[in-house]
Amino acid sequence: MSKSLVNKILITIGFLFLYRMLAYVPVPGVDASVIASFFDQHQNDALGLFNMFSGNAVQRLSIISLGIMPYITASIIMELLAATFPTLAQMKKERDGMVKYMQIIRYATIVITLVQAVGVSVGLQSLSGPNGASAILVDHTTFVTLAAISMLAGTMLLMWIGEQITQNGIGNGISLIIFAGIVSAIPSAIGKTVTMLNTGAMSFFTLIAIIALIVVTVGIIIYVELGERRIPVTYAKKTIMQNQNKRVMNYIPIKVNLSGVIPVIFASAILMFPMTLLSSSTNPVVQRIADILHPGGYVFNLLDFVLVVFFAFFYASITFNAKDIAENLKRQGGFIPGIRTGEATVKFLNEVASRLTVTGALYLGLVAVVPFMIIKGLGVPFFFGGTAVLIVVQVALDTMRKIEAQIYMSKYETLSAVGL
Repeated sequence: MSKSLVNKILITIGFLFLYRMLAYVPVPGVDASVIASFFDQHQNDALGLFNMFSGNAVQRLSIISLGIMPYITASIIMELLAATFPTLAQMKKERDGMVKYMQIIRYATIVITLVQAVGVSVGLQSLSGPNGASAILVDHTTFVTLAAISMLAGTMLLMWIGEQITQNGIGNGISLIIFAGIVSAIPSAIGKTVTMLNTGAMSFFTLIAIIALIVVTVGIIIYVELGERRIPVTYAKKTIMQNQNKRVMNYIPIKVNLSGVIPVIFASAILMFPMTLLSSSTNPVVQRIADILHPGGYVFNLLDFVLVVFFAFFYASITFNAKDIAENLKRQGGFIPGIRTGEATVKFLNEVASRLTVTGALYLGLVAVVPFMIIKGLGVPFFFGGTAVLIVVQVALDTMRKIEAQIYMSKYETLSAVGL
């Protein structure tokens, strides 16, 4: 393993460690014990789901309680606008334009963070502990100001950490932050499961069923994520070898799941944004709506499935550009056997990608919903739900691929340095 790769891995670990340290820095002016007792009663609702993605930061009401979700929500909005307005789409393709595009996302993140922070801080005003103690230790106006400033600072720090990991570390920084948050909750979830088993709240048969479900889910995810359609390509490469022309065969790999883990993260962000605001209200009508959107309910899972499928198609259409692939093939003297170059190749590649996207979208939606409903039916902590497992496995696979690519790159650099 090269020194540069080791440095990148250490940088990634260092920033993730900093992220976990920030989860223990509370917002000024709150009673942590009251917040903790409140979340003990809301482990399996919207707040519990939000707490899982933040790595239990919400339960401590830390400065990163909102997590990286405001940044993801801003990115979703900009992606939708870029798909609607050609000017924004062109801005993304240009180097200077991409800088402006990312700057707009950061400004939008600030606005979304402030809205959510104010909503959470206002909702905490009516929160009290079992003995009637208030969750807020200072006057409400001061607390709203402190909470908004500190949560904004925490979210901006997370955004900066994610960008630093992406640029200087290994893997996608935003995905790794969510990955670290979910993984950090696994030990406590296992501890609760063991406690339920010892106290008789869970049978040994149920535990075996949970383990089997997790193994099957992980196996399905790995199998599909590594699956790809290989389209053969012929390059008419003339080489002088015994006065004969030789043709070099190659292929275009198209993954079954073209969109990766992004649709699941986007769907979770979209669902959690209104749930965060609704959960902070004391209005009976708003509370009724929040109950309907309760995680584990039919409405929540239906919306989750629909959003995952939608974003799978949407993001696949952005990441897979058949026209660029066809132009590169033509430029390099390559063609797909039996398919004309140009528009015919573009049409063929789009048809293949569309069929694969249907399969990949349904796979993502079912994995995100079905294991979650089964686990909830068994009455165990929902940390083992399909969404969490899907994100963890996909991010782990993506990070391993990038580490492997770095290893191969260092080998090629070594061979070229010695003249081989």
